[in-house]
Amino acid sequence: MRFLHSMIRVLDLDAALHFFVDQLGLQVVRRTDHEGGRFSLVFLSTGAEGDAATVELTWNWDEATAYTQGRNFGHLAYAVDDIYALCDKLQRGGVSILRPPRDGRMAFIKSPDGISVELLQSGDALPPQEPWLSMPSVGTW
Repeated sequence: MRFLHSMIRVLDLDAALHFFVDQLGLQVVRRTDHEGGRFSLVFLSTGAEGDAATVELTWNWDEATAYTQGRNFGHLAYAVDDIYALCDKLQRGGVSILRPPRDGRMAFIKSPDGISVELLQSGDALPPQEPWLSMPSVGTW
């Protein structure tokens, strides 16, 4: 058995792609538009060698209201090379850092559709540093 993908429904495909591709750095590996069913599927990958898992964004063209949220989904998690640099880039891009990487190891953010995304420092935790060290958590993740 092999893990293939996780699927999340998005209300605004452009906003979701901006978050996952432009801000988080994932790559679009496949997109299919289904005119008859009025939906699009966009598969995203880290592009890392040996990482075949993808996130499937499902966009139902005629959906007018946001999907209900639930923490029972859990979250998506990505290992990152430099958690401080990525959190700084995301924050400058308008993404709220809900759980800052105070420990140099873990942070949480949310997509425009409210999907929790965990960022984990690859290897050992980085030494704690400001502004992250004294930044409080906000909201839920």
